[in-house]
Amino acid sequence: MEMLNATDLTRETARQTAQNEVVLNAAYINGDWVTIEAPVTDSNNASFDNTNNHALYDPNSGEIIATTRLCTSAHVEQAVAVANEAFAGWSQTSVGERAHYLNAIADSMDQQFDKLVGLSVLNNGKPIEEAKIDVGDAIACYRYYANLITDQATWSEVSTLESGIRLLKTYAPVGICALITPWNFPMVTTAWKLAPALAAGCTVLLKPSEVTLLPELMLGNILSEIDLPKGVVNILPGAAKVGTAMTSHPLIDKVSFTGSNIVGEKVMVQAAKGIKDISLELGGKSAIVVCTDADIDYACDLIIGGIFTNAGQICSATSRLVVHQNIAEQLFDALKVKTESLQIGDGFATDTQMGPLVSEQQLNQVQKFFDIATAENLDCLTGGELLQASGYFVKPTVYTNVPTTSQLWMEEVFGPVLVSTTFANDAEAIRLANDSKFALAATIVSADETAALEMALQIKAGHIWVNEQQIVLPEAGWGGFKQSGIGRELGRDGLSAYQKSKHILLPY
Repeated sequence: MEMLNATDLTRETARQTAQNEVVLNAAYINGDWVTIEAPVTDSNNASFDNTNNHALYDPNSGEIIATTRLCTSAHVEQAVAVANEAFAGWSQTSVGERAHYLNAIADSMDQQFDKLVGLSVLNNGKPIEEAKIDVGDAIACYRYYANLITDQATWSEVSTLESGIRLLKTYAPVGICALITPWNFPMVTTAWKLAPALAAGCTVLLKPSEVTLLPELMLGNILSEIDLPKGVVNILPGAAKVGTAMTSHPLIDKVSFTGSNIVGEKVMVQAAKGIKDISLELGGKSAIVVCTDADIDYACDLIIGGIFTNAGQICSATSRLVVHQNIAEQLFDALKVKTESLQIGDGFATDTQMGPLVSEQQLNQVQKFFDIATAENLDCLTGGELLQASGYFVKPTVYTNVPTTSQLWMEEVFGPVLVSTTFANDAEAIRLANDSKFALAATIVSADETAALEMALQIKAGHIWVNEQQIVLPEAGWGGFKQSGIGRELGRDGLSAYQKSKHILLPY
């Protein structure tokens, strides 16, 4: 986990940005901030829970940064109406015009880079250097789709075996989209969904996680600054009931959701009514396979990066270590030393390598798995407990000799917890890597690239790194198999997720 250059960002400057520039108690609808009045009721005159004084926390201390009110179904109705009205015009804009707005978003984010980084650290807890990477990734995503849509041909001719006719292919936006993003990568997951949706010509209702609203709400200011046409993007800070109102609305054409499998299943049921297009990016329990010829020191760096980045709160976290039995003892000795030397602390401290978990709820979730590990009598190499400090800190944890029947082997912890086992040959390594209901990602560490690529062909996962950290490029499609979700984000696949192909047949 290499550190980048130091920064003068502080908690105080981030708090000033939150106080002076983030618009709270409001939804961004039809190009304006609409005040969320209190008390708020829905159409049946029944109050929603958590609409008043919803707290936003600093995970480093557990203290409240700010409070805000959240949307209700009435705001969803407003947003759907304006998105529906805006679709007719926005869907017919030129690709050059759409690319202009995407680049303008990227330019504005670039100009406000430090502010966005500070808000991410303040509200999410991640170290500054990770937050820098996040903002950079989001900017790159908007620029990528600006270029991609510009390069996409309006018409392409399809070869046929019939004579005397022509078959042309074009693309149309899928329609009005409900985008629901999680708290672990604010701004990043939003860009993964919003950039291709806008590039395709869709209009959008965006519900960012209510846990990390501070960096996400800055987007509304940016959209006003660049004069994006009214109604094209609407931002609804809300809880689960707002998400339900979006995903079940009859005028919504597509739902894109990133989050847990439990919620994903509910979203799928809600989207089934009206046969909505759907994309789901869900859980993971990814494997990192370390072969007998691997460099031990480098393998440990990849293991640590794969499980302790963002405090393990990553859907693709390589949380299952599968290591060759010939090097296991040597690797575990080195891994223990490196894990225990990680600098854990305040995300604003420039030497911090792992920050806190995002919330008390997530802290309790990880503690639940520590209790399960104790009950299962798992071998704990290091960690396995909370840090005695203010805020939501846990020790980076490694368990060894974990049976495949363990709950920690099978279930996603979403925290800095690694389970491991050994293998004797490649066939066993592949079997263990595939021994999961999830299939999002994997890492292979081997000195033999040919053998690693052969193994990659047999591991069921949507994205595989060979001898590399978890770098995610805008050009590479993102998504998994099995219960890790439906569809792909990023790359050309990400654009296709917001388009429908159309074919036109005509005579020569």
